[in-house]
Amino acid sequence: MRMRPTLSWTPPQDLPPGTTDPQPVADALGAGRVLVLSGAGISTESGIPDYRGEGGSLSRHTPMTYQDFTASEQARRRYWARSHLGWRVFGRARPNAGHRAVAAFGRQGLLAGVITQNVDGLHQAAGSEGVVELHGSLDRVVCLSCGALSPRRELARRLEEANAGFAPVAAGINPDGDADLTDAQVGDFQVVPCTLCGGILKPDVVFFGENVPPRRVEQCRTLVHEAASLLVLGSSLTVMSGLRFVRQAAQAGTPVLIVNRDPTRGDLHAVTRVALPLGAALTQVADHLGIPVEPDAAAGLESPLL
Repeated sequence: MRMRPTLSWTPPQDLPPGTTDPQPVADALGAGRVLVLSGAGISTESGIPDYRGEGGSLSRHTPMTYQDFTASEQARRRYWARSHLGWRVFGRARPNAGHRAVAAFGRQGLLAGVITQNVDGLHQAAGSEGVVELHGSLDRVVCLSCGALSPRRELARRLEEANAGFAPVAAGINPDGDADLTDAQVGDFQVVPCTLCGGILKPDVVFFGENVPPRRVEQCRTLVHEAASLLVLGSSLTVMSGLRFVRQAAQAGTPVLIVNRDPTRGDLHAVTRVALPLGAALTQVADHLGIPVEPDAAAGLESPLL
């Protein structure tokens, strides 16, 4: 299924209202075999904005598409300048209470798995294991010619050397790690090629307009098939890459529960939507179940990306 560059979605007026009672989420977790599907909203409390919520980045930022990136050298220069600056900020983000609660549920054996639409690595940094990164991760770089993978930190070092003194002030940071810069700020930023073949380097993430790898999609479909319930955390489900799993679960009679302050495209398929901040809602659920959530300091001092 192809991710669509068109990201707007207007909630219909007949959507069921959200609730502030997280008890159904606690009940589902208590029964076990819960599959978590997380989106950008779970990382907002770590300082990474989402696309569509209050202050969401879509009001000022259109994500790079795969087609633009591959077709235009200037587009790649603009992307890497903005991404290189955003990486410095993005990589300092730390897991928040929502990430730590998900990790705690996993340690208690209550989860069937974790699928994340995010590319920030914060679930893993909080201690979650076996996370399926639906859209990839910013900590890897792939060559579009030879397919070689390399660490993002190595590319960051090369870009620093090629662009000494590059330090513009960004207007904001986005969920994909892209900083808001003007063309004037981008200037003549120098992009570096693959060290093995000289090919074009791209972050190992799924751009809008690009396909999620079929094998990864099938892995997620299997997880949905085997789960007792699907718990969506912080995703508006506007793009089909996540919504298809909600539809799959609903069609199979698997309960879908959503925690998101704003209405989502999956609400009609859900048994409930808890309209609370993720950290507060999941901490409350953990307390109800008697599950300890590690404090912030226990998440570790190392950045999940840098």
